[in-house]
Amino acid sequence: MKQYRFLLPSVLLAAVALSGCARAPSPVGTGLYTSVKGGVMATGTAGDKTGRACAQSILGLVNTGDASIETARKAGNITTVASIDYETTGAFPFYGKNCLIVTGS
Repeated sequence: MKQYRFLLPSVLLAAVALSGCARAPSPVGTGLYTSVKGGVMATGTAGDKTGRACAQSILGLVNTGDASIETARKAGNITTVASIDYETTGAFPFYGKNCLIVTGS
């Protein structure tokens, strides 16, 4: 029975280490490093103001931020939204960051 004493902690540690805790959300698979930009929505109107809102994760243990459209809109002092884009960066499995970029007037 002694040989199994460290089995459960070892399995739990391996599961956490291999789970991709800090994987940044992206429509493409993440590798060791991710840097992706893409569009979410566009209205066809032009915008002269930009607002950004970000959320980040460190090892999946510390997750902070507010990457909501409303926060990005307020950051850019935008009343009419013209487009919404995202930017994802990360270094697997240590750090992940996802930002929402809103343009408008």
